[in-house]
Amino acid sequence: MRPEILFPLFADAETLPKVGAKTARLIERACGGRPVRDLLFHAPASLIDRRKQNAVADAPDGEIATLEVHIDQHLGREGPRRPYRVRASDDSAFLTLAWFHAKPDWLRRIAPEGATRIVSGKVERFGSEIQMLHPDHIVAPGEADQIPEIEPVYPLTADLSGKMLRAAIALSVERAPDLPEWLDQPMRDREGWPGWLEAVTAMHAPQAVEDLKPTTPGRMRLAYDEILAHQLALSLTRARRKALPGRAISGDGKIVSVVLKAAPFKPTGAQERAAKEVFADLALPQRMTRLLHGDVGSGKTFVAALAAARAAEAGMQTAVMAPTEILARQHAASLKAFLEPAGLTVAALTGRDKGKARGEILERMAGGEIDVVCGTHALFQEGVDFADLGLAVVDEQHRFGVSDRMKLGAKGMRPDTLVMTATPIPRTLALSIYGDLDVSRLDEKPPGRTPVTTSAVPMERLPEIVERVTAAVKRGERVYWVCPLVEESDRSDLSAATDRKAHLETVTGLRIGLVHGQMKAAEKEQAALAFRNGETDILVATTVIEVGVDSPDATVMIIEHAERFGLAQLHQLRGRVGRSDKKSSCVLLYQHPLGETAKARLDALRRTEDGFEIAEEDWKLRGSGDLLGVRQSGLPDFKLVTLEAHGNLMRMAADDARYVVETDPELKGKRGEALRVLLYLFGRDDGVRLLRSG
Repeated sequence: MRPEILFPLFADAETLPKVGAKTARLIERACGGRPVRDLLFHAPASLIDRRKQNAVADAPDGEIATLEVHIDQHLGREGPRRPYRVRASDDSAFLTLAWFHAKPDWLRRIAPEGATRIVSGKVERFGSEIQMLHPDHIVAPGEADQIPEIEPVYPLTADLSGKMLRAAIALSVERAPDLPEWLDQPMRDREGWPGWLEAVTAMHAPQAVEDLKPTTPGRMRLAYDEILAHQLALSLTRARRKALPGRAISGDGKIVSVVLKAAPFKPTGAQERAAKEVFADLALPQRMTRLLHGDVGSGKTFVAALAAARAAEAGMQTAVMAPTEILARQHAASLKAFLEPAGLTVAALTGRDKGKARGEILERMAGGEIDVVCGTHALFQEGVDFADLGLAVVDEQHRFGVSDRMKLGAKGMRPDTLVMTATPIPRTLALSIYGDLDVSRLDEKPPGRTPVTTSAVPMERLPEIVERVTAAVKRGERVYWVCPLVEESDRSDLSAATDRKAHLETVTGLRIGLVHGQMKAAEKEQAALAFRNGETDILVATTVIEVGVDSPDATVMIIEHAERFGLAQLHQLRGRVGRSDKKSSCVLLYQHPLGETAKARLDALRRTEDGFEIAEEDWKLRGSGDLLGVRQSGLPDFKLVTLEAHGNLMRMAADDARYVVETDPELKGKRGEALRVLLYLFGRDDGVRLLRSG
C-alpha cells in the first residue's frame, strides 16, 4: 500500500550504480538501513573545503590542503612494509606523496615525473618533512574543476570509504522525487522553511560550517517532518483507542469517601487533581489509558487506591501489575492499608504462590471475593480469571511489553488502564514517548516527608563513613548501602556487594543484610522484610532496590562509586530514604579524579530533590541518546531529529497532529493525502493501517 511516488526511496541501495552487495551491507551498518531513503537521511557531520590553494611551505599541519606541485621523482618503496613515495615540490618547499598498497604503474600514469599536478589531501609534518599520505585527488591543472571545492563528510563504518558513501548519497539525492507538500503554507512562511526536496538537497550540499548546524531552516524543516510523522501516528492511535467501546465506571462516592477519611494524611493538590482526572476518564464509555507520572514518593499508589475504590463502587475488580514480586507484594501491603478500612479485599498473586494457597486466591478472584489483586506476569497466565475486571493498573510500565499489557487487558471486558511510572522524564521526551496517552503529573510530595541532606565524599574517607554509619545505627537508624556490582571482578575496581557485606560485618559487628538481582525472588523478599522489620541494621544491595524495596524507617543511603551511576538512577536510589518525618541523609561516595560530567551530576543531586528538574539536568548532561531508562521507555529512534536542537518542535508537531486528526480524521483531504505519504516515508505505517482498519 506504499504510495508509488516513494518507490525510488525504498529501493535497496544495491540498485544504485556501482553499489554491490558488500557495499550495500556496509551502507546499512553506517546509515541504519539499506533503502535509498536511509542514505538520503544520513546527515553529514562535517565538511572539507578545498577552495583555498596554499604554497607547500604554508600548508597547515593536520589539515586538508590543495597544492599545485611539480612531480620531481618516483622514489618507490624502501621495503615491503614501507609506502610508495613520490617527491614533489613548488617554489617554497618539498612535498612527499605516499601510498600504501599502491600500483606503481598506475601512479606513474597519473603523476609522471616532470609533470605539474594539483593534489588535495591531508598534510602532515614530521620535523622538516612535509607529507601527504594517500592524496584524495591528483589531477592535471587543466582538470582542476574535477576536484570538488566543498565535500560533505559523513559518519562511516569500518571498510566503507568516505568516497564510496558520498557517491551513493549523491545518487540518492538525484533519485529523490518532489513529494506533495504536507505542511501548511502559512507555517512554512512563518518559519522560513524550504520545501522537502530543497531541504534534503541543501543538507547534502553544505557550503560552510554553518550549513551543518541542525538549526538551519532546511534541517529544522526535516526534523519537524520526522517529529510530525511520529506525533501523527500517536494521535491516530489515540483517536482509534478513544473510538473503541469501553464501560463507564461510576459510583456513589461512598467507598472513595471512606478511603479518603481513613487515610493517614491529607491528599496533596496534585493527588486530588490526578484522582479527579482518573475519575472523569473512568466515567466515560470509552476505554481509559492514562499515565500517572510522578516523582519518587509523590503518592502514586494512593491515587491508584482511589481509582480501585471507584471501580469497586461500580462492582468491578482491579488488577495491579508490577515488574517484580517484591514490588507486587509491597503494593498489596500499601493498598490493604488504604482500602481495608472501606471493606475492600486486597490480595497478592505471584509466581511464588503454589498449591492450595494459590488455588484459594484464584477461586476467590473468579468468584469476585477479591476486589484488588496485585501481581507480576502471573496475573495474565492461563487459568487466572476475574469475575469482572474493570481497571488494570500497570506500574513501571516500561518494564512490560505491549503484549503483556494486552494479555492483562484481555482478562476483563475492555478494562480501563492506568499506567504508572516513577521515572521522571523531561517534558519534551514525555511528549515523544507518551504522546498517545492522557497524562496526569504528580509534582508535589505528601506532607510529613523530610528533605534528604545529600553530600559527596571521596572514597578515601570510607573508614570515616563506616564510623558515622555505625553511630547512626546505634541511635536506632537503619541504613541502605548500595554497590554497583554483586561480586568482585577482575575487569573492574568497583566494590562488590558481597565483599562490602563481609567487610561491614567485620568492622562494625552489626547485623548486615544483602539483596541483589541474582538472588531468588523469595530470598530478596525475605532480606527486604528483615530490614523493614528491624532484624538487620544495614541492607547492602545492588540497584535492585532502586524500585520496590521500601522501609520507611531507613534514614541513611550510602551509594558507592556514585560517579558511575546516571543522575536519574541516583535520584531513584536516594528516594528510598526520606519517606517519613525522620531526618534523612544520602552520601555519594566517589573515586578521584571526577570528570566534568560526573561532577555536574553529583552537584545537581546535592542542589535539588525535584525529580523533574533532575530529569531535565540529566538530559542536558547525557544528551537525548543516552538518557537513563528512555530507550527502555520507547523513545523513537529518530534519524534527523536532535532533541537538544529540535525539542521545541515537539509541542508544535503534537498540536498540529491533533488538529489534523480532529479536522480530517481519515486523512482524505489534500493535506491528508500528503500526510499519508509522510507517514510511509518515516516508517509510521501503523498510523495508515489504523485508518484502513477503520
